[in-house]
This record gives sequence, C-alpha cells and structure tokens, in this order.
Amino acid sequence: MKPNSIPIAQSDPPLPPEQVLPTMYDLKSEDPQEPGLPDEFHDLQPQLLSWTLRLKNYNPDEFFTGTDLNLYYDAAHPQWHKRPDWFLSVGVPRLYPGGDLRRSYVTWIEGRNPLVVVELLSPGTSKEYGLAIG
Repeated sequence: MKPNSIPIAQSDPPLPPEQVLPTMYDLKSEDPQEPGLPDEFHDLQPQLLSWTLRLKNYNPDEFFTGTDLNLYYDAAHPQWHKRPDWFLSVGVPRLYPGGDLRRSYVTWIEGRNPLVVVELLSPGTSKEYGLAIG
C-alpha cells in the first residue's frame, strides 16, 4: 500500500462514493510545507486565464476554474492530490452544493475530472519537468 492511501470499506452492493469517500470538508486544503509563489506573474497568469475565458455553450454558473486549489483525483487513494496552477471543469456549478466556495476540488464528488489543467513553469519547477528557463 502506498503512503497516504486509506483502505475504503465497501458494502455489497457498493455504496455511492459520496457516502464512503471524504468530501472537501474532510480533506486538507493547504500544505503548510509548500513554498509560496515564485513571482508576481505566477499569481497574475491564472487570473488572466479565468478573466478571459469565454465558453459559448456554458453559462458562468456551469463551469468552475480553480487556481492553486487541491485537486483530489483518485477514489482508490483519497488523500492523493495535485495542486495545479489553474484548471477548468465544465458541467459543474461554480459554487459547491449548498452555495459554499470550494476548499478543494474532489473528482468523486463532482462527478468529473477537469477538462483543462495548466501548470506554469518557474525556475523551481522547470527542473522537475526537464525544461530550462532562461
């Protein structure tokens, strides 16, 4: 079993994910060990993506854009997450059910993965992706 994986008890027939898996209220929303943004542009670029996004077939309350938000993606390992610089998920309400702002994006609750995920390169992350910035 990999670190941070939690066995999930299941019944027969299986219960829906929202009944057995953690929600955004149960999962951590920030990592205090994670360093801050590398520069001001790293904060402005995701905002520019959200401000200029135009989806012809969707009303603004029918999609969600996340910036530096934990993205939980694997129901078999509910603690695993990534924290992309920006992502777009369509066909989901902008607000979490009940009108709450999202603390994180939990794919098994939302019922879909993001359509677009953007990771901005910085001097600190360029080595991780095998690219040079300069």
